[in-house]
Amino acid sequence: MEQDLGQPLPETRPLLERARELRALDTALAELRYAVDGVPRPRTSGLLAFTGSAGLGKTALVTQARARAVARGFTVFSGRGGEKDQKLAFHVARQLVQPSLAALDTETLRQALGSWYDIVSAALGLEAGGAARLPDPGCVREGLDWVMTRLVVRRAPAVLLLDDLHWADAESLGWLASFAPRVDDLPLLIVAAYRPDELPPEGAAFRTLTGRHGRRSFTLERLSADGVTRIVRDELGQEAEDRFCKECWSVTGGSPFEAVELAIRLGERKLRGTERDLSAMREIAATVKGPGLHERLQRLDTRTVRFAQTAAVLGSPFCPRRAAAIAVLGEEDTAEAIADLRAARILADGEGPQGELEFVHPLVATSVYRHIRSGFRVLLHNLAAESLRTAGENPTAAARHLLEVPCEGRPEAVACLREAARESLRAGATEAARRLLTRALQEPPLPEDRASVLYELACCTFLIEPTATVRHLREALAEPGIDPDLHASIVYTLTQALAHTDQLAEAATVAAEEARKAAHPRVRLRMQADHFVWSMVRTDDVDSPAHSRALTRLAAQLPGRSLEERCILGLRAWDAMKRGEPRETSLAFAEKALDGGMSWTDENRGFEVPVSVALVFMYGDRPRRAEELFSKGIAECVSKGWRGSHLALGQTLAGYIRYRRGCLAEAENLVREGLRIAEKVEGAVPARWFALGVLIQTLLARGRVTEARRLADGSRYATEVPNAVIYPDPRTVYAELLIAEGRQAEAVPLLTGVGAWLDRRAWRNPAWCPWQLDLASALAATAPDEAVRHAEEAVRRARDFGAASIVGQALHTLADVTGGPAALALYDEAVDHLERSPAGYELARALVGHGAALSRNGRVQTAADRLYRGLEGAVHCGAEALAARARAELSAAGMRPLPLRYAQSDLLTAHERRAAEMTARGHPAPAVAKELRITEEGVRRQLSSVYRKLGTDAAGLADALRTSPRPGR
Repeated sequence: MEQDLGQPLPETRPLLERARELRALDTALAELRYAVDGVPRPRTSGLLAFTGSAGLGKTALVTQARARAVARGFTVFSGRGGEKDQKLAFHVARQLVQPSLAALDTETLRQALGSWYDIVSAALGLEAGGAARLPDPGCVREGLDWVMTRLVVRRAPAVLLLDDLHWADAESLGWLASFAPRVDDLPLLIVAAYRPDELPPEGAAFRTLTGRHGRRSFTLERLSADGVTRIVRDELGQEAEDRFCKECWSVTGGSPFEAVELAIRLGERKLRGTERDLSAMREIAATVKGPGLHERLQRLDTRTVRFAQTAAVLGSPFCPRRAAAIAVLGEEDTAEAIADLRAARILADGEGPQGELEFVHPLVATSVYRHIRSGFRVLLHNLAAESLRTAGENPTAAARHLLEVPCEGRPEAVACLREAARESLRAGATEAARRLLTRALQEPPLPEDRASVLYELACCTFLIEPTATVRHLREALAEPGIDPDLHASIVYTLTQALAHTDQLAEAATVAAEEARKAAHPRVRLRMQADHFVWSMVRTDDVDSPAHSRALTRLAAQLPGRSLEERCILGLRAWDAMKRGEPRETSLAFAEKALDGGMSWTDENRGFEVPVSVALVFMYGDRPRRAEELFSKGIAECVSKGWRGSHLALGQTLAGYIRYRRGCLAEAENLVREGLRIAEKVEGAVPARWFALGVLIQTLLARGRVTEARRLADGSRYATEVPNAVIYPDPRTVYAELLIAEGRQAEAVPLLTGVGAWLDRRAWRNPAWCPWQLDLASALAATAPDEAVRHAEEAVRRARDFGAASIVGQALHTLADVTGGPAALALYDEAVDHLERSPAGYELARALVGHGAALSRNGRVQTAADRLYRGLEGAVHCGAEALAARARAELSAAGMRPLPLRYAQSDLLTAHERRAAEMTARGHPAPAVAKELRITEEGVRRQLSSVYRKLGTDAAGLADALRTSPRPGR
């Protein structure tokens, strides 16, 4: 006999004609074993799926899976979709996880789940309201993966049962589809049952996954005439006639559910299964489901019918006390109604702490619900919503019922829907939140609340449908009497949505117009900051110099007391850096911007400004400071559950900082992780472009030109240029790839175009975009005089900015294109500057270049020192091609590479720390040399190592030393 999960029946009937499925189940359970060392044994698959239309016995097979798993001592996690629960976000996920966590108090849960608690607690219903975090959906899925994996590993072997998966909520289904591929790496078997024709789009990946497992996916067949005959004779006796049994098979269509229900009812009527009973049999068969079931129900007492209909509205399983209260039944009437419905095989016992009941089969529940008169159904849903709100239940439970009733303009309904939407957002269920707020808007809200509801709805649709976000926000701005802070938030989100839909010019225009109209100084500053941000991001901003002048004038008037002022100061720091103003200017504004704090996760201000401020330190030869800010910002994003485009960009730019320091292997790992995140997050296109550019540059620095080419071609890096400012500049990066491939002539027009674009914007800092250096390299063979002119101009601009790393890099390029004996002094000066910078890779390049030039000019002894040091630096940076070049140059000069003289480490030696501390206190090199009993050249090399290890230059040395661990600690 087919039975629902957990339905207690007095007897267990054998599953007929399901031998194939039961063998597969037993095989899968037998394979689910842990080896002694904790490694899962090889198995065919960790996924078993039973599919078929309603009534074919899927639930009975799931029930068998539970019984057989428990008998083997396995842990069982189970969840079941419900037709009325599809709009409850993470409803199935909660069923799977909550029983294992229910006995733990909040403090224990926090300890058990660690940093994931704040991410998944709302999704799993572990705490109600209050959480300020609004995690992105991808982060919530990762958190659920972690929780489920931890539970499985701790309680292995485990079986995860998913019944009626076609009715699972979209959020649970999306998570399960992403989690299921992990099953082969875990001591876990997933058993899923669903109707394939009713599986929603979110389950497409799950359908594909089960399809891959061939014999582990079973489509259930209807019972044969022999199977139905056995069911009938088991109930009526072996005397039931063949023709009668065959007719039973015909009227039930071989459905196990209908056959069992029919047989039970035939037995209750004391029929014997003869030809004379055929008419009565057909009459009884008509009452098993559909209209006949409705007619059978209507023959019961009115109070019993009302209780059943209330139960159908509440959905299975349901609390009988709540159903009785809504149906206005006393205890005695309720008991009688339940008894009658049990006897009629409409209700059965469910699972739960409050004596829950459920319908004997989803087909019965569906039939009862669909035959409730529409007006009465609306009343029941309203009463259910009110009952749940009064009882203090989660607002999403009440809101589910409000979605089923007509709009009546009730403020309390709007409030409930908005609170439920906030709960959904706290759970990372943006689609559910959008559905709730759309309904709240239709109610409609009070006029004074309409702008707020539109704004909340716009925030929900931002990543789902940004064009809808723009429409909602424009409607909100048209509402009268908006609170100034809400107005500013609406405008900021509107500019973000416009930028997200490639309308950067309009985003900047909107912010400028709002700044002019703003009456409150703080709001005006905020709008001005937004205007400057989007103007800077635009690739086609024709007024860039004018905007820079306006920003300069405005920043000069601001002390930085408020966050709005500090945002302006941060933008001034970024603009000054790109324009190539003295680095002291940009660093000073950056420090003022940070004085008082600047969050990466302020939803109404974005993270563009704090990210830009942090990068000012990287370009200004203080990468250690930039890394500290990035570590703090990334941790803030992770803590809040923002593991999408924010984390992708954070990881990528953290990798860019490591690249600039010369830590190429670490840079590659960070950027690849950033690219991985960006490629799985919808709408993370800018983050992807950042990651591609940094990764190509890193691969080129490591000498892996072919791999860089594959990456560029596979991502269409050369053919698609975004309408936003990306750094490193994509055209410049692609030109560097062409140069590495020996295709200098193709690189020249690209770089010339970049130069013209940057000059129009007055962005002249070669540290931000080294287009002139690359152009000089590309022209060296065909137009040496022009190459020298470009390199000399780049040196001048680098000196204007004043960072030793870019001055040394520019001098190195000038030496390369100058050639001959005249280049030696330039190489020497380049090395001198780079030794005073944290740029390890650029120093190694300059040392190898200088050594090669010295060797060609017959100064072999000096060349050897430069080449040995360059080789050592290249190896430590992970620059394989540069190391190979150094070895080749040594070999050509008749020398052999020596073993590396020091191990790679970021920790200062005792001598290095002493030299650094004395230098930071202002002691000159001779005094330091005397104290350490080494030469002044030795001091210079010690300090060069210090700058690279600490990620700073001499000006930032004192601050870096304060946070650097001492030797031996």
